[in-house]
Amino acid sequence: MKNPVLLHAALFLVALIYAANYSLSKDVMPVYAGPFGLVVLRTLGAALFFGILSRIVSKDRITGRADNVRAILSGIIGIGANQLLFFGGLNLTTPINASLVQTVSPIVVVLASAVLLGEKIRPMRVVGILVAGIGAALIVLGREVPGVAHATNPVLGNILILCNASAFGVYLVIVMPLMRKYNPFTVLARIFLVGALAALPFGWRQALAIDFANLPVVIWAEILYMVVFLTIVAYLLNNWALKYASPTLTGVYLYLQPVLAVLIAVALGKDTFTVEKALQASLIFVGVFLVSKKPKATPVPLTPTAE
Repeated sequence: MKNPVLLHAALFLVALIYAANYSLSKDVMPVYAGPFGLVVLRTLGAALFFGILSRIVSKDRITGRADNVRAILSGIIGIGANQLLFFGGLNLTTPINASLVQTVSPIVVVLASAVLLGEKIRPMRVVGILVAGIGAALIVLGREVPGVAHATNPVLGNILILCNASAFGVYLVIVMPLMRKYNPFTVLARIFLVGALAALPFGWRQALAIDFANLPVVIWAEILYMVVFLTIVAYLLNNWALKYASPTLTGVYLYLQPVLAVLIAVALGKDTFTVEKALQASLIFVGVFLVSKKPKATPVPLTPTAE
């Protein structure tokens, strides 16, 4: 790429957008909006935006029974279930825990590829899966500092975030053939529409219960941030950046996201970062690194997580 500064700026901004969400969402949930209500707002807003954009920039249409089934599964798993699990889990746990547990997503991609695509898992990857699994388990089952970050049920919240990371990992494997075959905006329009319809039964009551007329300005801004930046801007930047980013560069920004999340959470007083969490995070990072390390003969891009 002729201008690497733009590439780094896009990847950093995506990591920052995702990282800030862990703390900003805690301001909104559950006092001003329920977690599933936020999911409905996000998915409906994105479905509308990408639906209009896909009509403008592409004439592609997803055709064939197999591709339509794949698109429906991608929307249900990657958008509907993924976001319901993420916001439901974040509502119950701490920002730091959620950001660290979510980094196991690349491991799920490897496991899903082995199960769904028949890819072989090398011994080094097995070691990485075990190491990261131990780190994730310690976080999921660990005790929290009382009264920090409004973690009303951290164990359940951590489990939901782990399920969220798993859903996203499976989604990446399912959606990739569609992204390679059709215009990305065509795919995003379809899967967000399916995801919005999947989330609607769970969150429409919470969405309607939001007292928009009396929301503080800051809360309004944070909700708009989640709908516009977290859902739309991050997806657009990510899709553009991944066309030019090398696996190594993408991996660097994958690890940067939880680091930024920790810094933001501590700076805003939403969470505390302890030595115990640092050790647990190290296990996950080492495990993900081992899993993501590819042989030179068959390099495969490492895909960053997303909410």
